[in-house]
Formats: sequence, C-alpha cells, structure tokens
Amino acid sequence: MDLTAFFDHEFDEHEAIVRATRDAISVSFAALCGAAQNALSAGNKIVFFGNGGSAADSQHLATELVVRYKVNRAPLAAIALTTDSSLLTAGANDFGYDTIFECQVRALGKPGDMAIGITTSGTSANVIRALQAAREIGMVAAALTGRGGGDLPGLADPLVMVPSTTTARIQEMHIMIGHMLCDVLEQTCGR
Repeated sequence: MDLTAFFDHEFDEHEAIVRATRDAISVSFAALCGAAQNALSAGNKIVFFGNGGSAADSQHLATELVVRYKVNRAPLAAIALTTDSSLLTAGANDFGYDTIFECQVRALGKPGDMAIGITTSGTSANVIRALQAAREIGMVAAALTGRGGGDLPGLADPLVMVPSTTTARIQEMHIMIGHMLCDVLEQTCGR
C-alpha cells in the first residue's frame, strides 16, 4: 500500500465533498436551524437518533446542546434515543429492531418537538418509522442523510442531504453540519 497516495486521496476526496456539500445544502441547513430554533424557543426539545456512527453522532450532538458547545450557558433541551441499552434491547427483542426509535418517539415526543434522524443511506427502517411517528404526533421530522436521500424525500422536512455515496464522507459532513447547528442554537437559544 502506498500510504502517501492513500493519504492524499482521502484528503482530496474529503475536500471535494466539503465543497459539494457547501454548494448543495445552504438552504436546507438554514431550514434545519430555523426549525430547531423554533422548537427550542417554544420550550420544546430536539430528539436525535440513528444507527452505528449516526448513533454516536446523535449522542454527541445532544450532549453539545445539553452541556455546552463552545460557551457556558443554560442547557438546551435535547436527547439521543440511542443510549438506553435496556430499552433498546427489550424493544428489539420483543417487537423488532425497526421499532426501537419509533417507540421512544411516541413515548417521549410531543407536538412542537423536533426529531432529527441521522442515516447515511436514507433507508434505515427504524429511522424511517420514527420520523413517520414524529409527523403523526405533530413533531418536526427532520433528517441528515446522503446518497440521494433514500426514502427520506417527502418524509423529512427539513432534509439535509450530503451529495456523496461514501459513508465515511457523509458521516464527516454530518458531524460538521451538526456542530454548525449546535453553534447556531447556542448563539440564538442558549441565553
């Protein structure tokens, strides 16, 4: 393996996706920020969920909002649905893995809250079902995705779609977009 060529290729690909994402998502990012600001300003919460690396991003972003991102300020209401191992394993065992986020959205969500599903493919059944449930109960059903959006166009709004088919590059953009969202919310809602 030529490590220099590999190193250069990875950075080149990352930089190309950063540029393409910047060009593609400014409107949807503004919509995401506006919806999140509206939810928090009205005393509601943001609920994050996803699988694998997206589960880690969900936990990371909820923590940035509750604890802090850059500055000390009042906590912002956010939760990741990916952290309760007893609930996740009981739900998956008793009703199937596709229901684990939907069940929590129905139990914890209320009209005016915001659900943010994170899925690189846009086809994760448990994320889709949770977003459908969120819409049914009057939550904002938003998503971060890639690969053309999968099953999310028409379901998630706002929908922030990274223009890539490479999972790692999509995940890199998701955490950057998530950090930007946290910064906006900290500056506008974190007084």
